[in-house]
Amino acid sequence: MGKLLILAVFAVLLSVVAYTLLDVCDKMGVFRKLDSVKPGKCNLIKGIEYGSEDISILPGGLALVSSGLKYPLVPNFAGDQPGQILLVDLNQPVLKAVQLRISRGFDVESFNPHGLSTYIDEDDTVYVFVVNHPSNRTTVEIFEFEEEQNSLLHLKTIQHELLHRYIYIAETLAHNIHIMEINLNNTLTPVKILHLETTPDNLEVDPKTGDVWVGCCPNVWKIFFYQPENGLGSEVIKIENILSENPKVTQVYLNNDSVLQGSSVAIAYEGKLLIGTIFHKALHCDLNNS
Repeated sequence: MGKLLILAVFAVLLSVVAYTLLDVCDKMGVFRKLDSVKPGKCNLIKGIEYGSEDISILPGGLALVSSGLKYPLVPNFAGDQPGQILLVDLNQPVLKAVQLRISRGFDVESFNPHGLSTYIDEDDTVYVFVVNHPSNRTTVEIFEFEEEQNSLLHLKTIQHELLHRYIYIAETLAHNIHIMEINLNNTLTPVKILHLETTPDNLEVDPKTGDVWVGCCPNVWKIFFYQPENGLGSEVIKIENILSENPKVTQVYLNNDSVLQGSSVAIAYEGKLLIGTIFHKALHCDLNNS
């Protein structure tokens, strides 16, 4: 009787472990098959080889790109080279990234940029907020973008207050986007949860339309077992009217080859779509020819 009870308990535990493992594998895209989707003609952006984890586009068409992220378990093509903030002029016929110089006094050698966003004040001064991971720590660096000098003036390291009425949070492995409203007393009120059939990373809001662009990595599990020849899929989702009862979710881009691997961010500007990656290259697509 005792042996039967032990076997029964073992069988139950094994079932729970198997169910949990299958659920995790499903959420990480292990069983997902990808068929290519492109909005129009797409080309890689010259000068981006070590990732384009986050992208922010200024009103005049200049894109700031964080590159060279080094993170545990994530492939690293940059070696010991410090992280960079790159500049891409979207008004040029051929897109090419150039590195922005950072002012003296900032520890460039330990720079490990992750997320990136921009803020323009009433004097048209552009501030750049960068999540940084120096020596396994997390800080937020604030820079002033000096366009004429192609440089960043480091101002200080600080946690900055929220700037928008709504905040969008990607719950990656659960495939959810949480929408929360920022109250006047700086508290947050949950508004809704939108479930996606893919793994969301960075979220970008179009300032003109309010559309939310989502960079997704549909096969997350391949990051931890990375093989260059085994396509690490990239996906871009566009969400229109996200606050409505029935938001429109469109799969704008999807690939399962080596052209672009592990997308993390997508953002649109004047008919162009920029797609960044965790550690790989960056792509731009023509939305007008879709």
